[in-house]
Amino acid sequence: MPELPEVEALKDFLTEHLTGHEIVRVLPVAISVLKTYDPPVTAVEGREVTAVRRYGKFLALATDGGPYLVTHLARAGWLQWRDPLPGGPPRPGRGPLALRVALETGAGFDLTEAGTQKRLAVYVVADPGEVAGIARLGPDPLADDFDERRLADLLAGERRRIKGALRDQGLIAGVGNAYSDEILHAARMSPYKPAGSLTPEETTRLYEALRTTLAEAVERSRGVAAGRLKAEKKSGLRVHGRTGEACPVCGDTVREVSFSDSSLQYCPTCQTGGRPLADRRLSRLLK
Repeated sequence: MPELPEVEALKDFLTEHLTGHEIVRVLPVAISVLKTYDPPVTAVEGREVTAVRRYGKFLALATDGGPYLVTHLARAGWLQWRDPLPGGPPRPGRGPLALRVALETGAGFDLTEAGTQKRLAVYVVADPGEVAGIARLGPDPLADDFDERRLADLLAGERRRIKGALRDQGLIAGVGNAYSDEILHAARMSPYKPAGSLTPEETTRLYEALRTTLAEAVERSRGVAAGRLKAEKKSGLRVHGRTGEACPVCGDTVREVSFSDSSLQYCPTCQTGGRPLADRRLSRLLK
């Protein structure tokens, strides 16, 4: 799933390649991708892209005197830049292509989504705040005014585990499953720790890990072509997706806890005092 660093890199890439160019066609291939109908998707056609903005994991294309084209790539979505675009209209079918945007230059991009759970979303709105997912976003953790006190205030009274709190877009915008694992590893903190129980010293560690992990990932992604961002993200991860490998900090084996539709990875030595976390799904399978 693209998270804050990858979406920030896509924003920079699209700013360079779209700004000042005219959208001549928007071609939905999977009708389910469109989440709004008024104004219609054709309302952005014939308009110049004036800016590209990021809101958490959302991307918004601003058009000259017209509406915004907003997208959320969800878990399995991606943006593929094409220069030039293939000739002829795309054919509806069972493939990954969901929507195509064509420019006057002959270039453009495709929004694609792998898998059977189709969650990629496109909105055409007068203001990005009309998108419910954007309206409910918490603060951006890389914003200048996001300081340690603000993080402490957000977590105060939280009863959830810190892993779940970090992933809540209404609490903090842009952090997903992968970077929450990375942040907690850098903070030397168990993903099961209650978010509202952090000491001042733990809050400081978490804040520094949050800002540093995301800022470093953004910097690694800066200037990387859209098609290479997935590989760049994976190469920079230390524990997420690395079950069974050695922790790069202490050498212990990275472990995993599985859930119904996701998993988390962590280092016992760095994060849980050497104790493995219970994996209830695995326990059920062993009965």
